[in-house]
Amino acid sequence: MLFSRKSDPIPDSTAIQIDGERQQIIVRQNNRARRYRITLDSRQGIILTIPKSGNWRDAEKFLQTQHNWLAARQHHVMTPVLIGLGATIPLRGVNSLIQSTGKLRGVPRVEQAEDAQILHVPGAPEHVGRRTIDWLKREAKADLTERVAVHTVRLGVRHKAISMRDQSTRWGSCSSAGHLNFNWRLILAPPFVLDYVAAHEVAHLIEMNHSQAFWDQVVRTLPDMARGRTWLKAHGRTLFAYQ
Repeated sequence: MLFSRKSDPIPDSTAIQIDGERQQIIVRQNNRARRYRITLDSRQGIILTIPKSGNWRDAEKFLQTQHNWLAARQHHVMTPVLIGLGATIPLRGVNSLIQSTGKLRGVPRVEQAEDAQILHVPGAPEHVGRRTIDWLKREAKADLTERVAVHTVRLGVRHKAISMRDQSTRWGSCSSAGHLNFNWRLILAPPFVLDYVAAHEVAHLIEMNHSQAFWDQVVRTLPDMARGRTWLKAHGRTLFAYQ
């Protein structure tokens, strides 16, 4: 049991023991929150939200009451995977080891080694992570631009722009003005998954809902759409851990 005085300041983080393991918890005070709340974020982990009128003593008490709830759901929290030198990422669904080219300049390149795929990235070691993500975003946009072009022709529609986003729960969106937004992590999924999300958002240019009429449009441009949709439901959340 944790003890504290009402005047104790609210920390940025705390920890709790769950099934013998120490779990780090991010603490946030939200002026718009009306109650204490625990949420599980696929990228950041466990988050404890404290209302503006709240205090740390009551927050700790609330956290203790959520112990069993957290124990039953902690497997839903993904451990963040930092993209950088020595990390392995699923590039277009294929595990790829990030290595340095040993040069400060140049562009990333993929090499198929004897028993692994290697992603060679230039730059100082501390910059490899950022350069890798920048390259992944460009690759995602190129792949999505190609597939969007295919689906807009098939459905006889036009879009205005394609943007890459860093969303923590969504794979794509379509605005009423025709702007298509996609999560750059789609480049980590097999190509048929990226193709499904492209078809999904293009279909929204016709039907801005998820009615049967909408799904009919998705099937019309991508008859095998169930394959990508099923993969995304089963494995998509694991990709949000990469950051």
